[in-house]
Amino acid sequence: MSVKIGISPVAWQNDDLPELTNAFTMDDALRDSAEIGYTGIERGRRMPADTDGLRAYLNRYGLSLCGGWCSGSLLANDVQTEIEQIRAQVEQFAALGSPCIVYAECSNTVQGSRLTPVSKRPKLSREDVVAYGAKLGEVAKWSADQGLPMVYHHHMGAIVEDADDIDWLMEGAPEALQLLYDTGHLDMAGGDTMAVLRKWSGRIGHVHYKDVRADVVAANRKNDGSFLDAVVAGAFTVPGDPEGSIDFAAVTDELARIGYDGWIVVEAEQDPAKVAPFEASKRGYEHILSCCDASGLTIEGRG
Repeated sequence: MSVKIGISPVAWQNDDLPELTNAFTMDDALRDSAEIGYTGIERGRRMPADTDGLRAYLNRYGLSLCGGWCSGSLLANDVQTEIEQIRAQVEQFAALGSPCIVYAECSNTVQGSRLTPVSKRPKLSREDVVAYGAKLGEVAKWSADQGLPMVYHHHMGAIVEDADDIDWLMEGAPEALQLLYDTGHLDMAGGDTMAVLRKWSGRIGHVHYKDVRADVVAANRKNDGSFLDAVVAGAFTVPGDPEGSIDFAAVTDELARIGYDGWIVVEAEQDPAKVAPFEASKRGYEHILSCCDASGLTIEGRG
């Protein structure tokens, strides 16, 4: 069984907090990622928008497109309107051989508001989330027909945040909708990372490795802070950081046990003035190598 190791450019180019990463460019992100050994990178907003330009840009650094964020509005749209809204991105990702599109409902999320505490995030009933999952399943089926699997990103500050939300979404949605399993968001939401991984192992289509600093998360919760407050304070870090609290060896062992053969993507937004992106991303990469070696997972494209 083999996996690929990719990275999000968020440590160098934070779309939600651009002022945090003004000293870095997207070229820095791609150059550093390739030098470290990553073989793929998720799409960032400051990459070329057109398909040919994006292909050439990625090829310049020898990187594959390994996914990317898609802001959904299905709570406000009907299925066909939503399909038309995301069509261009789906077609582009399919043309570039992306393994998936990373969909998240953003019509009412508070994740991008520095002024809104995470505690004020929209919370739907089980019935509403199940119904939403069924509706989203229609969009996911369409995307799959275009050659692009859709994975759902549970996210702090959004309607699908904790383990219950994930359960309800997956119960309501057909198999066409897969799950993006994000260790950091799940841990910050108070979920059992291993229990969710085991329960939904057959539906996991993409993986984000993000560690958390438990003391920073606890302080953010105590102070009723926003998601972006937590980011600025240093809630997140890379796998292998001694300040982190997630056991990535156990997570990787479980991925090997269930036969996961997709991408493991490092996504750890931090303040680059406090934590240098190259050094942090290198530490994350090396820790994943170690975990995969111990778990018997072969890494495709390893130099």
